Amino acid sequence: MDRRSFLMNGTAALTASALRFPAHAAASKKQNFIIFYADDLGYGDLSCYGAEDIQTPHIDELAARGTRFTQWYSNSPVCSPSRVSLMTGCYPQTVGVDGNLGGRGDDKGLDPNVTILPQSMKELGYRTAIFGKWHMGGAGPRVPTRRGFDEFFGHLGGCIDNYSHLFIWNVSVPWHDLWRNETEVWENGSFFPKLVVREVKRFLRENHDGPFFLYVPFNIPHYPMHAPSEYFDRFSHLPPERRHQAVMVSALDDCIGEIMAEVDRLKLRENTTIFFQSDNGPSMEQRNFMSKEQKALYEGGSPGGFRGHKFSLFEGGVRLPCIISQPGVVPEGAVNDNIGVTMDVYPTFMQLAGGKAPDRIDGLDAWPMIAHGSPSPHEHVYWRLGKQRAIRKGDWKLVLNGVDNRSENTPKEFLANLKNDPAEMTNRLDEKPDLAAALKKELDAWNDQLKL
Repeated sequence: MDRRSFLMNGTAALTASALRFPAHAAASKKQNFIIFYADDLGYGDLSCYGAEDIQTPHIDELAARGTRFTQWYSNSPVCSPSRVSLMTGCYPQTVGVDGNLGGRGDDKGLDPNVTILPQSMKELGYRTAIFGKWHMGGAGPRVPTRRGFDEFFGHLGGCIDNYSHLFIWNVSVPWHDLWRNETEVWENGSFFPKLVVREVKRFLRENHDGPFFLYVPFNIPHYPMHAPSEYFDRFSHLPPERRHQAVMVSALDDCIGEIMAEVDRLKLRENTTIFFQSDNGPSMEQRNFMSKEQKALYEGGSPGGFRGHKFSLFEGGVRLPCIISQPGVVPEGAVNDNIGVTMDVYPTFMQLAGGKAPDRIDGLDAWPMIAHGSPSPHEHVYWRLGKQRAIRKGDWKLVLNGVDNRSENTPKEFLANLKNDPAEMTNRLDEKPDLAAALKKELDAWNDQLKL
């Protein structure tokens, strides 16, 4: 199936099924919340989003028992800013973050004076925990347990080796980066994602009476791509690069399946809002796959037919798999084509928890859209990363200085109608110069008022 057919026909067929599922009223008992946040997972890496060579039955079940979104966006195509938007409800630049942050011992990061989601949840009486990847500041007042989390187990920086738990990239001497709260711990030889599952299951058992807010930012399928041999055996038929991606995605799926089995065992399913998203599109970084036949770019991840990838403001970098599930509350087996953005999670969750998000946030309450199929609350969505800028308004999207590693001649200004051309293959700039100029003016106005 070609790129356009996959995007248009697959989405349309699935959307029709959503009409059979009525919206439900929210449960009266106080909600629990679980966020699953994948790392460098592409739109086309899940079977419920069209992948035919990778099976993800547990994530597919989340979609079957919830709503799958086809136009859900990250606020950034790279790790730290994406996570900052999730936690703050803001465009990352609004709160002073425009790129990746450091790790262990790095005193740079998100301003500790900016209130984040777990702090607001704690004020409402929630028990809070994060198990996995932090990547929002590695020292002092910026570590998780000083930012509203009662518990933390995981790594502070952008990635670790899954067995030694060392950060090994771009440093002369690797450093160890595994922590329980603010104490360094050692679990040499243990597959890190499974350690996350262990901690999540313990937390659920200890806090099943709730209410709880649980953030599970897995570090996979992000490099380094190490996993138990059983996963490599499972995908021995695939080409090497895609095989590695399949291995890591399948490990992610199994971890989520094990956690959801515990949720069901504890009878928490109907009172727990489950949110699943990737932080950004699939990485094409060479470091994903080291071999004797080293290529300049890694092609294992799939953006699902969209143009772009991690670090790109084309759709493949920012349009992501997103699933929201709560049987009896969120429509089940549904597909929602409305626009949502990561920064909407904060105000939406606060409304469900009976609280109110800070006035300064940029995100909007998406619950009417999620539960009742109302239109998107967004008239505009903006992005910035380095020299790249982008704006989406209605069906139109303008990308300035866009990065596309698969193209040698990417135009400096690219205007697309996403309704007719979701893959951003045709530049409409010459046809619509006045529209492009108006969008650029709005984008410049947004950019000029940012904190940095």
